Amino acid sequence: MNQPLSGIFTPNITPLDAKGRLDEDKLRGYVDWLIEHGVHGLYPNGSTGEFVRFTPEERRRVIEVVVDQTRGRVPILAGAAEANVAETIRACDTYGALGCRAVAIVAPFYYRLAPDGVFAYFKEIADNVSVDVTLYNIPLFASPIDVATVKRLAQECPRIVGIKDSSGDIPHMMRMISEVRPLRPDFFFLTGWDAALVPMLLVGCDGGTNATSGVVPELTRAIYEACKAGQWDRAMQLQYRLLPLFDAMIATVEFPEGFRRGAQIRGWDLGQSRQPLTPQQTTAADVAQRRIREMLSGFDFMQTKSSLSKVVAPDASDAVIDRIVSEVLTQLRSK
Repeated sequence: MNQPLSGIFTPNITPLDAKGRLDEDKLRGYVDWLIEHGVHGLYPNGSTGEFVRFTPEERRRVIEVVVDQTRGRVPILAGAAEANVAETIRACDTYGALGCRAVAIVAPFYYRLAPDGVFAYFKEIADNVSVDVTLYNIPLFASPIDVATVKRLAQECPRIVGIKDSSGDIPHMMRMISEVRPLRPDFFFLTGWDAALVPMLLVGCDGGTNATSGVVPELTRAIYEACKAGQWDRAMQLQYRLLPLFDAMIATVEFPEGFRRGAQIRGWDLGQSRQPLTPQQTTAADVAQRRIREMLSGFDFMQTKSSLSKVVAPDASDAVIDRIVSEVLTQLRSK
């Protein structure tokens, strides 16, 4: 039986050495650390992993290393998007044969396609691959996938088993769930927008592919487990602690530099991105890194070795946070 695509999947940052090459040893160590610190799955070759900045051969090697190091401990959702359909199908089959649970394919990018074009693209892939496919909706960078297209693909393509949606649009997610889940109860819904993780889980998502889990896996796991237990007050308190971290990391000069800086604070120097930075941008990133470090410093897992035992943020009982949480939950439950 296939492992479920649920819980928190980490979009892996791709470690690079001093010469800008894939640092395989660092990647192996980082994979172990993420699993040991509670992530439910791994998502190499995603946007946070800067897949477009690597060659097809490098992307394949990333998957080979991650699969080998994971050794079946958690499922792997592998980014498999290439520049055209034929190459994408080839990557899908390769990653499936290596042992990935499923592949994630971003909607066509560069050329902005209409919904029918998006449907034709995914159907061609789904009809010709030997591995389960997850749609990847990130309208900031690629053609959007609308609700009608998701529903049509779910109905016509059994190989398509879920969607990772990074729009952050809660009503859009709710409409997808309401249209697709009655037809395909096995269809998975994952959110890629960390700022709305708890609300997305509340409305029915199965989990998330969250870049912050590559920096604070203890916190994202605690949020997921609180939601699964129906501890919504607790979950929202943690969400409001995750929010400023996410904002600080995603707004740090060029994405995903902020997440590289966050990982460095946790002890993982994953090298410099292949996207060059100006001296001014580097200074801005250094300032943001200090701010991220200050935000992280109050969490228990920064001081203890038993990272999964407890997740407590500074001022966790703050009356203002409690009031905001109560108001947000009341609004969400009234929808």
